[in-house]
Amino acid sequence: MPERDLQYLAGLAAQLRVDSVRAAAAAGSGHPTSSMSAADLMAVLFACHLRYDFDRPDNPANDHLIFSKGHASPLLYSLYKAAGAITDEELLTFRKRDSRLEGHPTPRLPWVDVATGSLGQGLPVGVGVAMAARLERLPYRVWVLCGDSELAEGSIWEAAEHAGSEGLANLTVIVDVNRLGQRGPTRHGWDTGAYARRFGAFGWHTIEIDGHDPGQIDFAFTDASNTRRRPTVILAKTRKGEGVLEVENREGAHGKALKDPDKAVAELGGVRDVRVEVHAPDTGADTAAEPFRFDAGELEPPVWPVGEQVATRAAYGEALAALGAARGDVVALDGEVADSTKTETFAEAFPERFFEMYIAEQQLVAAAIGLQVRGWKPYAATFAAFLTRAHDFIRMAGVSGSSIRLVGSHAGVAIGEDGPSQMGLEDLAMLRTVHGSTVLYPCDANQTAALLAEMADLDGVSYLRTTRGATPVIYQPGERFPVGGSRVLRHSPGDRATIVAAGVTVHEALAAADDLREAGIPVGVIDLYSIKPVDTAALIEAATTTGNLITVEDHRIEGGLGDAVTDAVSELGPRVIKLAVTGLPGSATPQEQLADAGIDRHAIADAVKRLL
Repeated sequence: MPERDLQYLAGLAAQLRVDSVRAAAAAGSGHPTSSMSAADLMAVLFACHLRYDFDRPDNPANDHLIFSKGHASPLLYSLYKAAGAITDEELLTFRKRDSRLEGHPTPRLPWVDVATGSLGQGLPVGVGVAMAARLERLPYRVWVLCGDSELAEGSIWEAAEHAGSEGLANLTVIVDVNRLGQRGPTRHGWDTGAYARRFGAFGWHTIEIDGHDPGQIDFAFTDASNTRRRPTVILAKTRKGEGVLEVENREGAHGKALKDPDKAVAELGGVRDVRVEVHAPDTGADTAAEPFRFDAGELEPPVWPVGEQVATRAAYGEALAALGAARGDVVALDGEVADSTKTETFAEAFPERFFEMYIAEQQLVAAAIGLQVRGWKPYAATFAAFLTRAHDFIRMAGVSGSSIRLVGSHAGVAIGEDGPSQMGLEDLAMLRTVHGSTVLYPCDANQTAALLAEMADLDGVSYLRTTRGATPVIYQPGERFPVGGSRVLRHSPGDRATIVAAGVTVHEALAAADDLREAGIPVGVIDLYSIKPVDTAALIEAATTTGNLITVEDHRIEGGLGDAVTDAVSELGPRVIKLAVTGLPGSATPQEQLADAGIDRHAIADAVKRLL
C-alpha cells in the first residue's frame, strides 16, 4: 500500500479515536477504549472495502455492517461522522435524551440494521443476512465486528457452525482481539491461534493479523473478499485504548469516559476533520438488479369442516404452505422438528425457501431477524418450550423493531406423556413481555389458518401457539379473526359468570358451560384467541354484565392469559378467578394432564360453582 494511503488511514483512525473519546466525554459515559482498539480495522474497511450508499440506506446492493460489539458505538458514530452521515454536533449528543446516538446502536439510525449490545448476537444475525443474499441472488457482503469477550457466548458457535456448513462466503467476521474484557483478561487473551483453531474446525477461512497495521488489515479484507465457498474470520490482535498511555492495554478502564479527555485528544494528535468517501455499490448488471423474489398468487387457505378433529400444528403446516404459494416473500425456518411442528409441509412445497436450522434455537431466531432485515417474511417454528433458549434474541428483536413470526408447538400439559421438559408453560408470559409483540393462540384449524395469514403483515415480533393433539373444528372456513379480537361462544342475559379461555381450554370451557347449563347455571364463554393485544371491550362488557370472570389456560399462572385479562379489567374491580398450571406435571395422557392441572371441564365447572 502506498505511503500516502497509509498516512491517510492512520489519520482517519486517529480521528476515530479522538471522536470516540470526545463523544464519551460529552456523555460522561460510554466505551471509548473498546472503540479505540478497533479504529484501524474500521478505518480500512470504510476507506477501502465497504460498499455502501449512505444517501440510500435501502439500496439493495449495499453491504451490511453489524457491530456485534455494540458497546463500541462511539466508534460507529465516529465513522458515520467521517462519512458525512451525521454532523459533529450530533456526535456530541451521544447518550443524551432524544438523541439518535444511543448507548448501543439501534435502527433509530437508518444505517443500523438491528439493535446490538447484548453480546453474541451480531454474528448470528449476520448469518441470516448472508443467507438472504443467496435467496436474492445479489453479491453484497456482510461484515460483522465482534469483540473477543463475546466469543465465550454459545450463540457465536451456533452461528459459526451454521455459516461454515452452509459455506457463506459473503460473510466476514472481524474479531477485535484486544485481550481485555470488562473485569479483566479474556479467556484466551491474545492467543489468536486458539480462536483460529475453533473457527477452522467449523470450516472457516481464518486470518490472523496485527489489528493496528493498515497494510495487513487491507490484505486480510481483500483475501476475505476473494475467498470462495466458506466464510472468513479475521482475528486482529489489538490493544484496548490504543494511542492513549493512561488507558492503553490497562485493566479497569472498560466502560468509562476518560478521566482527562483533553489530554487524551492532544496525545492522539488533536481534533481533525478527515473525511472518508465510502464506495457506493458497484453499478454493474448484477448489482443494479432488484433482489430476486419468488412468484406470488392468490391466497387459497386450506379449509376444514366443522366437527372434524384437527391439530392446530397440522393446520399451521398446511396454512403456511398455502401462504407461501400466495406470497413469494414468505420463508420458513425450523429447529429440526419440522415433522412435529408440521413445517415440513412448507419445506416439501418450497424447498428453496425453507431453512433447516437444526437444534440451535438462538441461531433459528437470529436467522429470522437477519432475513427480515432484507424484507423477507420469516416464520420460525420449534417446540414452545425450546423458544425459551432464545429469549434474549426475541427480546432484542423487540428492541430492533424486527418483524419476525414465531410459532411454538407442543404447548402446555396437553402434550401428554412426554412430561414437563417438553411442555411450553412459560411461552405466553415470555412473549407478552416483549416490546411491541403480538401473541395469538388459536383453538381450531380454520382459526389457525386465518391468524397465520394475519401475521404476515404484522409489525414487530408475533407469536402463534399451536397444540399437539387434535381438537374439534368449531369455526366455519373463511371466518376472519382480527388481531386484538375475541369470539363470544356462549352468552345469555342470565349469565352468572364468564369463562375466558384460549386454545385447548376453549373446548374444555364449552364442555363445562354445557354441564353447568344442565345444572341450571348459565355462563358465558369467550375465546380470547388474541392474548396480546386483548379485546378489552369484550372483557369489560363481560365483567360488567356478569361481575365474575374465570380464566382458564394451559400455561403457568404467572404472566399468561389470566394476567392479560386481569390487566384489562382491573379498574372495574370484578372478581377474577384464574385457573392455570401451578404444579409440576409428570407423564400422563393429555386428558389426565388437564384434570391433574385443574383446567379440564370438571375443574372449570367446580370453580364456577364455588364462586357462586
